[in-house]
Amino acid sequence: MNKGQLTKIPASLSHPVERPGFSPAPPPGMHREGIWPTGPSAGRDNRLLLATATVRLPDRTWTGPFSRRHPHVVVEWLGGSEIGRGRMVADHWVSGLPAGRWTREIASFPDVFKVEALTQVGDGCLYRVRLRPPPVVELYQRLEMPLPFPIHIHAGFVRWEVVARGREFAALLRFARDVDPGVRVAWTRAAPIRAHVPLFSPRQQTLLHRAIKAGYFAVPRRISLQELARQSNRSKAAVSEALALIEKKLLESALREPIFSGQQPRPG
Repeated sequence: MNKGQLTKIPASLSHPVERPGFSPAPPPGMHREGIWPTGPSAGRDNRLLLATATVRLPDRTWTGPFSRRHPHVVVEWLGGSEIGRGRMVADHWVSGLPAGRWTREIASFPDVFKVEALTQVGDGCLYRVRLRPPPVVELYQRLEMPLPFPIHIHAGFVRWEVVARGREFAALLRFARDVDPGVRVAWTRAAPIRAHVPLFSPRQQTLLHRAIKAGYFAVPRRISLQELARQSNRSKAAVSEALALIEKKLLESALREPIFSGQQPRPG
């Protein structure tokens, strides 16, 4: 490619997002009409760029057709590693009970070799899947970058956090565009480097897990605040204050970044 040559990126890459924590304008270096420089000068740009991309998953990866078939199910790709011979093992949390509900269906996809339902977690199940690595794994390896786990998948779309510099960022955008020409990118103005940085202290996590398990957030509520405090060996006032702080953090996190709940995916 000649020096200074530009590649046309869909205008949706600069799609305005009127939401705290996101800038409606692309960062410096990307023009408003959606042009990204991909010549030699792009590689010399060492600025750190942060964005969240929403990409339609292809049919060749099991999470794409599975999540389109079940648009109310949420899939979280939690992590994985290669095990050789063109295979990898990955852990996914998939909503839906009873535990193991999706084992046979996930195993039926051509890129999947084996599925094991490990345990129920919340209102879903943890599945260990042996599969053919998706193309994005090879791309991140080639760029010598870590995959941004957890990766959120819903209704055929993946929400993909991108944190990269110069040439690597351009390569990731080109990959996303090849997969989904209508890719949406929201430029991050002031948000954590990783959306999954722990929000809570270990003590807060313990209380939250106990409250969920006991049915404190169920409708109707299955345990009183006083009984939850007794089980936690803490005063009623202390537990009330701790839960209020947890709820505040959850709400702030939800408002800081786009969430799937309550949103309709754009047409494919």
